[in-house]
Amino acid sequence: MEMAKCLNKLCSYPGVNCYNLITAFTGNNCCLNASTVELFLKYEPQPTSTKNMIHLAQTFRDGILRKYNYGSGGANTEKYGQSTPPLYNLSNIPNSLPMYLSYGGRDSLSDSKDVGHLLEDLKLHDSDKLSVHYVENYAHADFVMGITAKQMVYDSMTAFFRNQH
Repeated sequence: MEMAKCLNKLCSYPGVNCYNLITAFTGNNCCLNASTVELFLKYEPQPTSTKNMIHLAQTFRDGILRKYNYGSGGANTEKYGQSTPPLYNLSNIPNSLPMYLSYGGRDSLSDSKDVGHLLEDLKLHDSDKLSVHYVENYAHADFVMGITAKQMVYDSMTAFFRNQH
């Protein structure tokens, strides 16, 4: 029942085409393979907890990447030892960890602004251990199901990881 409420709320926004739910959630994908999409939708969306969906909504609403907000200072203090949920400190990711980040100009779930925030947190990352790859016309699902994903993303990703020691 909660998911239906969520979809109704989402569908009330101007410009959201709920006849195409992939586009509504991921952005305007350019390069989807119809047969792969059909197979993907047979198994998606995957089940998740209500708490996970609430946490995602908190992140979107607040624009802050932090731990789950239990809704009161007392509940947060009991869980975290402070009245507000702690921020995730992405700069704690080891600088030597190989990371390949790929994002698209049409992605609604991982937009350029969010990637910019992430890159700011990773500014001290070893330059030979971080590869950032931008695909202007890709939205979120294009990275998984795009007919050009192998050439546009996976070939360079594979090459990056092959070069890591």
